[in-house]
Amino acid sequence: MKLNSKLMLRKEKFSDKADILTEAIPYFLKFKNKIFVLKIGGRILDEEEVFDVVSEDIVLLSLVGIKVVVVHGGGKEITRFLERLNIKSHFKDGIRETDDTVMEIVEMVLDGKVNGRLVSAICKKGGKAIGLSGRDNFFLVSEQVKNRVGSVVSVKSKDIMDLLSMDFIPVFSSVTITKNGVSMNTNADEVACEIAMALSAEKLIILTDEDGILDKDRKLIKSITDLEAQKLIEDGIITGGMIPKVRLALKAVKSGVKKVHIISGLIEHSILLEIFTDEGIGTEIIA
Repeated sequence: MKLNSKLMLRKEKFSDKADILTEAIPYFLKFKNKIFVLKIGGRILDEEEVFDVVSEDIVLLSLVGIKVVVVHGGGKEITRFLERLNIKSHFKDGIRETDDTVMEIVEMVLDGKVNGRLVSAICKKGGKAIGLSGRDNFFLVSEQVKNRVGSVVSVKSKDIMDLLSMDFIPVFSSVTITKNGVSMNTNADEVACEIAMALSAEKLIILTDEDGILDKDRKLIKSITDLEAQKLIEDGIITGGMIPKVRLALKAVKSGVKKVHIISGLIEHSILLEIFTDEGIGTEIIA
């Protein structure tokens, strides 16, 4: 009588975690040595626990061979400091109106407090981060829009690539500089978009307080094209602060960035779930 000698695999209680890792392997291979630009802003910068988990995700991206550039805002923190000085914040089209006095606070908060905090968090998790302002080395040159508000006109992409080749994770604040050496307050989404385009990044990932782009029934749209996004804006389904984000995302994919992802930074390990799983958790924008 012939005995059946076939061995049977059995699942242990942690096997599901291993399954997640094996699902990620093709993505590790696909994205090794590719450039990801990650923009962080909003409440993500306020919540210590969220901030910590995002830092872990950034370090893991770097450890699997992805070249990561981080751009951060810090508008809520700027507003808090201005309130302490009894200075009211005024916005036009989502951009803070910035005079010389406000600009001093912007530089102090973004280049000092927020940038240093994010760099420290990444380094604490084992990453090799370096804190930068757009004015450092004239990395991000802008033109003056109004008072001390700028719009990016050039990016020193070669110098950023040099940092990436040394395995640094550049962490940029959204302070830029004019060719005459005047610092400017610049929208962080725009800064991230311009860097992603200049580097021909594989991905631009925008972390927000929203789950992504929602349809008319408030359900998440997993993937969207240029024409579909434009229609949602025209129909008033994409509204408020999401409009400039989507428009910048569309500009990026039309200019060589492979994909833009708009995801919630308030979902634990949202970056990893979006990039390394088949389903993803946010909205991807494709050309």
